[in-house]
This record gives sequence, structure tokens and C-alpha cells, in this order.
Amino acid sequence: MKRVNIIIFFIGLIGTWLMVSGAGTSTEFRLPVYTPADLDPDWVDVSLKTSSRPHIVPDFEFTDQTGEIVNQTTVENKIYIAEFFFTTCPGICPTLTKYTKRIQDAFLEDKDVLILSHTVYPEHDSVSVLSAFADLHEIQSDKWKLLTGSKKDLYGISRKGYFAISYEPDLSEYGFIHTENIVLVDKERRLRGIYNGTKPHEVNRLIEDIHILKKEYDT
Repeated sequence: MKRVNIIIFFIGLIGTWLMVSGAGTSTEFRLPVYTPADLDPDWVDVSLKTSSRPHIVPDFEFTDQTGEIVNQTTVENKIYIAEFFFTTCPGICPTLTKYTKRIQDAFLEDKDVLILSHTVYPEHDSVSVLSAFADLHEIQSDKWKLLTGSKKDLYGISRKGYFAISYEPDLSEYGFIHTENIVLVDKERRLRGIYNGTKPHEVNRLIEDIHILKKEYDT
């Protein structure tokens, strides 16, 4: 996690330098578009490690807390964030949920922004369990989707879609991945930022970056 944060930090630092050095011109600062080659190779699936092309999140299909299907059509023409959690997690998940709710509330009336939280413990986190969790934490289903599905598909999208884990997941009955990463995805399903969702300053930066990203689509 430290290695990937260092890489992201320096990419962001370079972007900030370019923005400052271009002051007085008509060029506005834009968030980087990440390729697999930009990221810590430990976090990239072996099939994608050498790719220097902008990464596109592959098609997917899961079920949310209301029983509705959520897929690539759901996020069409949307900016969204993706993260991973499970409802019975006693460690980082309560903090992750608390700060993700800040993101929800910041964009509650903004139809261009969605949140996708994928359970890593689908054996337990059924639709009814996710629904109860949503009620408990005042999660709005039209803004923040809690997703379940097959473990293979959930772990596959984590490893090959969002680069959210640094190892091959254990697909046994009780094995599951865990990460504090939040990934920012643009309307073309390209990766535009990776943040530690348990750190308030990182979540603040994510909220600012969403506003920056929205400006790309204002013209």
C-alpha cells in the first residue's frame, strides 16, 4: 500500500507542477489517466503488467442492496468511485464507511456521481444483509450501491478492473481480500485516482478531484 501511495503521490506532484508551470496559459489542470504501467506492479494482474494503454474497467454485473442489477450500463456517462468492504468487518470498514458517507453527502444531489461498494464476503453479505446495512448507515440506494455477486466475479473485478489488491485472492470458503483503497473512475471507465479511504485528507482530496474531473465534461 505504501509503494502504490508513493507512486500516486509523485504522479500527482508532477501534475501539480505542470499546472503551476502552465499558469497564465489556457490549459487547465487535468487528472492523470492511469495505465497499468503507472502503478505498482504488485497491484496489477500479471496479464496487464506491461500495458501502457489507458486502462478501461471491464464489463461487470452485480446485484445491489435493493435487488437491482448493477452493470456497466448503470455507470454509463457517470463519474464513480469503487471500493471493497464487508458488513461484519471490525477493522478498517467502519472508518471506510464513515468517510464514504461524506462522499455520498457531498454529491447527494449530483446525478453524475455514483459510489460502488463491493462486498468481499458474498457468502454472508446477501441482498437482505446489504439492505439492513444501508438502512443502518443512511446509505441512499440511488447514489451508493452496495454490491454482491459471485466471489469469483467480485475478486476478478478487484484484481483486473480496479487493481485494488496486491496478491492473488484466496477463493476458499473463508478467504477474502481486504483493502482501504478507493478508486476514482471517469465516464469512459478509465482510472483517474487511487486514495486511502480511511484517511480524512485523502477523502478530501478525492472530493476535490471529483470536482476537477467534472470540469472536463462541462465543455
